[in-house]
Amino acid sequence: MLAKTFGAAVYGVNASIITIEVVVAQGLHFHLVGLPDSAVKESEQRVEASLKFFGYRMPRQKVVVNLAPADIRKEGSAYDLPIGLCVLQASEQITTTRSLEDYVIMGELALDGTLRPIKGVLPIAIEARKQGYKGFVLPTENAQEAAIVNNLDVIGVKTMQDAVEFFEGKKDIEPLTSDTRDLFMSQINAYEVDFSHVQGQENIKRAMEIAAAGGHNVIMIGPPGAGKTMLAKRLPSILPPLTLQEALETTKIHSVAGKLGARANLIATRPYRAPHHTISDAALVGGGSFPQPGEISLAHNGVLFLDELPEFKRSALEVMRQPLEDRKVSISRAKWAVEFPASFMLIASMNPCPCGYYNHPEKECVCGPGVVQKYLAKISGPLLDRIDLHVEVTPVSFDQMTANRPAEPSEVIRERVIKARERQTIRFADQPGIYSNAMMPSQMVKEVCIISDAGRALLRTAMERLGLSARAYDRILKVSRTIADLAGSEEIKIEHLAEAIQYRSLDRENWAG
Repeated sequence: MLAKTFGAAVYGVNASIITIEVVVAQGLHFHLVGLPDSAVKESEQRVEASLKFFGYRMPRQKVVVNLAPADIRKEGSAYDLPIGLCVLQASEQITTTRSLEDYVIMGELALDGTLRPIKGVLPIAIEARKQGYKGFVLPTENAQEAAIVNNLDVIGVKTMQDAVEFFEGKKDIEPLTSDTRDLFMSQINAYEVDFSHVQGQENIKRAMEIAAAGGHNVIMIGPPGAGKTMLAKRLPSILPPLTLQEALETTKIHSVAGKLGARANLIATRPYRAPHHTISDAALVGGGSFPQPGEISLAHNGVLFLDELPEFKRSALEVMRQPLEDRKVSISRAKWAVEFPASFMLIASMNPCPCGYYNHPEKECVCGPGVVQKYLAKISGPLLDRIDLHVEVTPVSFDQMTANRPAEPSEVIRERVIKARERQTIRFADQPGIYSNAMMPSQMVKEVCIISDAGRALLRTAMERLGLSARAYDRILKVSRTIADLAGSEEIKIEHLAEAIQYRSLDRENWAG
């Protein structure tokens, strides 16, 4: 007898439906076909143990399990539950009143038949609804995540026996529902940190506001303890709120990576990722034998913070250059390729030298001759070229630190950022793929960032006297356009240019001289 149901395989951030067929015939042995990996092949032992635990048996006949399409590689242990149910139906140990073919079924079995959570539930649920399946049967711990998708019966089960009784009609399990939109709206700006907690550092806050308003990448240079990490953590709180579509994209990526947890719901706040400098290339940009999203994809629609940038491996930073430009990362293998989105703001921080006190107002740098230049040279020109704002962070004085003056909260700053972004949305309405000033290509900079003769003279003087490199030219114009947007100005004024010029510290030829 043939039994049939459906599962799914996740590739990149999308799922493909997999047909699971089981036939029990004359002969011996258990055969699992359809390009399974080792974890899928081992399902025979887990399924057999689970069946015995609940008083069923693995047929002592020829059992053939086919995972179709057979030319797509299947990986992981999430096919245990559908294989087990199909074996029971094909061997006529159960008679179902609900058809297995109406549902997508996924779950890993423990040896006692309980179900363990799986990864990639959200994209599977989206695909199941798209393909018109009645419901999705999965472990209870993943049910909340799948319930994000409406118009799909999400059936959470704790054990294999619960699933059997559900399909036999002996047990009614109420489909889990979630008021996703209301929950999303209630948590949309629920950040744990706020700029109102930061005393002093007004110039750095201003730079962060400009970065948020134009989507610019930032590097902060300053001594240890000056507040670089503290300020970076607060940047997501002044970015415009996630849209429902952005939240869904972000949640899908975290679902595929298995980062959502048991009480998962739609991610309502912009992600903030801060990997350690010992991170490998694959962990940063994604990859592996069966590609998983890396930190740059987990930071999609949010912020990626790289603390102590020169300490990161050169190779890890260099592979990040193309995703910074394309806002996506493609991982290719011999037989297939997957693509992960990676549209994030890069915030980097670094000490000015190995000892950390070069240019410090009070402490003396103890680094030898040429050490500072060598330290700065760890960051390549092409990577620096993709960072618009270079901000020098100075330590906060005791008076500023102990002042009781209320600082401006993130909510007030965010309102200004949203207004500036609205101007950019109108400006780039007919430019697909461009949403902020930071994304403008060089040709568009010339069309959009028009400056007066006086502004041109100021820029020429600044480049000559400060020794700014050629790469600084476009960056200064982009940043000055964002400053003008924050000020509500249609044209770029002299004061906007002057402020933008000061954010190019590392481009000055004499900065570490």
